[in-house]
Amino acid sequence: MQNSIIHQIPKIRFADSGQFFLIAGPCAIESESIAMEIAEKVSKICEKLQIPYIFKGSYRKANRSRLDSFTGIGDEKALNILKKVGEKYHLPTTTDIHTDEEAAIAAPYVDILQIPAFLCRQTNLLVAAAQTGKIVSIKKGQFASPETMQHALQKVVDSGNSKVMLIERGNTFGYQDLVVDFRNIPEMQQLGAAVVMDCTHSLQQPNAKTGVTGGKPALIETIAKAAIAVGADGLFIETHPNPAIAKSDGANMLPLSQLEALLEKLVRIRQAIL
Repeated sequence: MQNSIIHQIPKIRFADSGQFFLIAGPCAIESESIAMEIAEKVSKICEKLQIPYIFKGSYRKANRSRLDSFTGIGDEKALNILKKVGEKYHLPTTTDIHTDEEAAIAAPYVDILQIPAFLCRQTNLLVAAAQTGKIVSIKKGQFASPETMQHALQKVVDSGNSKVMLIERGNTFGYQDLVVDFRNIPEMQQLGAAVVMDCTHSLQQPNAKTGVTGGKPALIETIAKAAIAVGADGLFIETHPNPAIAKSDGANMLPLSQLEALLEKLVRIRQAIL
């Protein structure tokens, strides 16, 4: 499955390049202008490096620390921006969903439905996503072992959809940190799914007293290099022109200006291990 999923993604380019694929974009859809700026710049970089690229943006943020945290600009408005990005730049797109009902709402606008880590055990959500016929991307819970993800994957497959990928995003370490066990990547690949390393959320520092999640973005390159070295099929990187003013997860996003140099290094690592 991991070798064929890239060819099942609509509008994907450079599927036969031998490179890892990239899922990248802002944490949340904040505005059309920011989404378009990121999509344009990242697609140009990926074209230059022949990296298959999927644009990511959350149309709604449901998992918030505080009641006054940013949750979105409106579902229909954000989903239409995702659709416009896909059409204008001929890119596959993905967004996360949080309830059974959201699967049917989001599916007409994107190519891949992402299941958040906290919700990877929610049976009805996985079934609803599977039944849309879209590719389903499941984040491994911070509380889950790689072996237990076979059950999440199997729920989608048993619902008639074999188009599944899994995302590693670290495991809870104490109360306010995460640690990445890179053994999880090959172990989840053994389940028959493509495995993606989430290089930004794995560096979150949640549960701060302020209610604002922190992070360690200086280590994004470290996580990404290690993931490619152990054979990850893809990378997930949230990026923003100015993370300091991003409305969600700015503390662990990669500045857009740093992405090209990072990807150039990762391409060289990929070539070295093939």
